[in-house]
Amino acid sequence: MGWVYLIIAGFFEMGFATSMKLMDSHKNIPWAISFYVCIVASFIFLNMAIKYIPIGTAYAVWTGIGGAGVAILGILYFNDPATLPRIFFLSLLIIAIVGLKLTSSHH
Repeated sequence: MGWVYLIIAGFFEMGFATSMKLMDSHKNIPWAISFYVCIVASFIFLNMAIKYIPIGTAYAVWTGIGGAGVAILGILYFNDPATLPRIFFLSLLIIAIVGLKLTSSHH
């Protein structure tokens, strides 16, 4: 169950980072609300995950899901650059996340 919580936490992290961009310094109220809901939910699910998964692994995967996910969203929706080196390193990050899952003693 810990990995399910951790993946949910990572997706909420993507939500709060994306909402932060879109809330325009708290001027866009719906996105500001989304930011706070996502950040609280992300930490709640991360806290639930660390009951099952070592904190170092959980934190690395949580930030990896958020970082890679937001980078991909940036490419798809915010015109962030999609250069070959950037795609290569994002792929390495995703491979590292999967590797941490596969090598975790807490499946």
